[in-house]
Amino acid sequence: MAVYTEVSDDEMRAFIAGYDIGDVVSYTGIAEGVENSNFLVQTETGPYILTIYEKRVNPAELPFFVQLMEHLAARGLACPTPLHGRDGVVLRQLCGRPAAMVTFLRGMSAKRLSAGHCAALGEAMAQMHLKGADFAGTRANNLSVSGWRPLFEQCRDGADQVKPGLQAFIAERLDELEKSWPKTLPSGLIHADLFPDNVFFMADKETREDRVSGLIDFYFACTDFLAYDVAICLNAWCFEPDSSFNATKARALLNGYGKVRPLSADELDTLPLLAQGAAMRFLLTRLYDWLNTPEGALVKRKDPLEYYRKLRFHQGLTGPGAYGIA
Repeated sequence: MAVYTEVSDDEMRAFIAGYDIGDVVSYTGIAEGVENSNFLVQTETGPYILTIYEKRVNPAELPFFVQLMEHLAARGLACPTPLHGRDGVVLRQLCGRPAAMVTFLRGMSAKRLSAGHCAALGEAMAQMHLKGADFAGTRANNLSVSGWRPLFEQCRDGADQVKPGLQAFIAERLDELEKSWPKTLPSGLIHADLFPDNVFFMADKETREDRVSGLIDFYFACTDFLAYDVAICLNAWCFEPDSSFNATKARALLNGYGKVRPLSADELDTLPLLAQGAAMRFLLTRLYDWLNTPEGALVKRKDPLEYYRKLRFHQGLTGPGAYGIA
């Protein structure tokens, strides 16, 4: 989430008037994330999230995301539900861009990740994979292995400005990933961006332990290897601020996932390669954004070298043992 498009008070009031949710009381931009413009909108009936779609989101693919959220919510997954306007339409226009309103989910993202958070995330991710198994829509992952080299070509010339030798490192790793990427692992609907700020937690009233209260931001969701979603989360949830890998958190995440949907032997054996690929994906998108974020945008740029270090960690691993499981 971020804010690239500013919305005036009159524009906001006119937009919200298209819904049966009362008048606008207040609204504020949300700075977390990097992709779309997001606002927390308080109306007379409660809080909602407004998203204006920017940058990498293809407008032709927006119906896929809307239908997916409706599908998952109908099957009991705690995720945002798109609002239909008075005319029944979900996808609308605001400031010349596609926009939509979704329900507000209670809870907060975890500021200090524990093994318990990782275990709960693993279970929730597996439940999402199972609940999405009968979703009729499909969407290719344009940020998987076939999309990395075209993205690299857009920021190749600036790579060494970020770190000397980064251009050659990425080119070498891309060659290896393209040659070795698997083709036959179990596939289905994945979130593809389950970072900690996209997972909300609330304390259970009885145990007082944090449980997942919602998954948000489905705008990278696509059809791909289910274990690739797991690899993305190993990178996003199981490294400490000093870039050291926390095998206890990784074991908790994988065991939590396996309680709901056991990973096959092939999926486990391929995890180091998938984790390298997941690190490459975010290294490249962060590198591109680092070099191309507009001045004045209300957005927190993410350090691409964080994922360079993660990619280096996964190099040379030959099985899931380094991730805390046999």
